Amino acid sequence: MPEFRLYNTLSRAVEPFAPIDGETVKLYTCGPTVYNPAHLGNFRTFLFEDLMRRVLRLRGWQVVQVMNLTDVDDKIIRRAAEQGKTIQQVTDPIVTIFHADRKYLRIEDAEHYPRATAYIPEMIALVERLIANGVAYLAEDGSVYFAIAKFPTYGRLSRLDTREIQSGARVAQDDYSKENAQDFALWKAAKPEDEACGAAWDSPWGRGRPGWHLECSAMAMALLGETLDLHAGGIDLVFPHHEDEIAQSEAASGKPFARCWCHGEFLLTDGAKMAKRVGNVQNVADLRANGVSGAAVRHFVFSTHYRKQLNLAGEALEGSMEAVRRVGDFADRLASAKGGTRALEDAADRLENEVRAALFDDLNAPNAMAALFEFIRAANKELDAGGTEPGPLSRAREVFRMVDAILDLVPERDRVDGGLAVWVEAQLSARAEARARRDFGTADEIRRALDEKGIVIEDTPGGTRWKQVR
Repeated sequence: MPEFRLYNTLSRAVEPFAPIDGETVKLYTCGPTVYNPAHLGNFRTFLFEDLMRRVLRLRGWQVVQVMNLTDVDDKIIRRAAEQGKTIQQVTDPIVTIFHADRKYLRIEDAEHYPRATAYIPEMIALVERLIANGVAYLAEDGSVYFAIAKFPTYGRLSRLDTREIQSGARVAQDDYSKENAQDFALWKAAKPEDEACGAAWDSPWGRGRPGWHLECSAMAMALLGETLDLHAGGIDLVFPHHEDEIAQSEAASGKPFARCWCHGEFLLTDGAKMAKRVGNVQNVADLRANGVSGAAVRHFVFSTHYRKQLNLAGEALEGSMEAVRRVGDFADRLASAKGGTRALEDAADRLENEVRAALFDDLNAPNAMAALFEFIRAANKELDAGGTEPGPLSRAREVFRMVDAILDLVPERDRVDGGLAVWVEAQLSARAEARARRDFGTADEIRRALDEKGIVIEDTPGGTRWKQVR
């Protein structure tokens, strides 16, 4: 079996990877901040992490994944104040939307989805350890800050030159830039707006709430232990979020926080990073409204390596919709085939070897998909030849199932709206009657009406078959 390798942001190199116990990968992935529905840029990251967990299992390991849900931070408190709600009233509906969107994109369930507000005692305990270790201090504003000057290796993940940091200066906000790297807030003294929306808790330092960075360290260590095998997220989280996670976790435990750091690149829209503030956001609801299936989105995202920027374009999505239609057609054909040839078995063996080699080499999904489509071309040729041997057909089905368990590109077959199905069947009956009386003009009009609804039909000796493709 080929060696499994991943790009480690910490070393800036593709390295061999295996869980420390040889059996179970302890994986932490930064989840959404639940004040707005996650946009497609977020979901590009979540899809790369979904691919990662599936490939880790293909390699033979178990996976325990933690994906946090940030349900208290500056943005959520602002939203609660704007709407006159508690933070829970803001976040609960967004959590529901997140899970629905995730399932639409076929992202597997993580083993744990901790909400930050459920881990306040663990966060307070972590701050107490940092104060006891002399790397955190209570400031005059009533907040507790991490002293980055007391952590000599600060900046090694992001390659930040700490000589440029203004010593002793502090930053309280959750989002800050590389030019603003200073002591960061671990615990924030409560303000009236925090109390008003239920975002304040008792602590040894008075009423307050956790800083964003503290939340992930506390939840990760509570659920996975003090050293993780793998920590993943979007490239925008390298600094400050992941840098600060390393500092506070390792300063508390004295152990490496994560053995490998893996980051996915941005999704761009017309060349600009997808972000809410620039107004080019599209979310899963937009995809659903435009008839873009989860399978098509997966194809679109996996067509580009996770460490390369990906540009969202309508033509690319159209191409992915057509590509997964081809995959679905082949899946149907393979399922109904009666036999195969030795060349079909050879093609299946080649597919398995190429897919494993690609995916075990830093999750190279584009190469894996190229191998899949080459297999579909070769397999269709062999099925056209009319082979009768059961062994090769069984092998082709086995490998195809294995590959689709990872990429998950076969489009939805059984999710057609009931009312639409009734309408389609009525149209097909009317078309059959029109053809029987040789009224081909009416038959063509019906076919065009079906096409407008995203329905493709195929006339076969056993009758007319149909499916929804968009």
